[in-house]
Amino acid sequence: MSKINDPLTYKVIGTAMKVHNTLGNGFQEVIYQRCLAIELERAKLGFVREQPQTIYYDGIEVGSRRADFIVENKIVVELKAVIRLEDVHLNQAKNYVVAYDFEKGLLINFGATSLQYKLIFNPKYSSTSS
Repeated sequence: MSKINDPLTYKVIGTAMKVHNTLGNGFQEVIYQRCLAIELERAKLGFVREQPQTIYYDGIEVGSRRADFIVENKIVVELKAVIRLEDVHLNQAKNYVVAYDFEKGLLINFGATSLQYKLIFNPKYSSTSS
């Protein structure tokens, strides 16, 4: 877990911790998604759930994907409810950050005994990030 300097990211992680502390692990991802929506509302954060994003290959539309949350139109949040995060989950979260063209995103896993989160950065913005 990395140190979080951004107040928005910190607040999102805090809402996820409240959900995990209340429910624990063992539920399906959709349950955590619904509960996180409640906590994001309580925290007065603006968000959209499962906003579709068109995916292009070489300028040609090839499909669409939906990230779990876009918070304050600044951060992509992808949820998982798995025992262990794998590289494929990190890659999926990174792909969402790039596809939605945000500087960063959060991958949050409710499936482990303790809440897990990973901050994901868009390589496009890495030269301007500190």
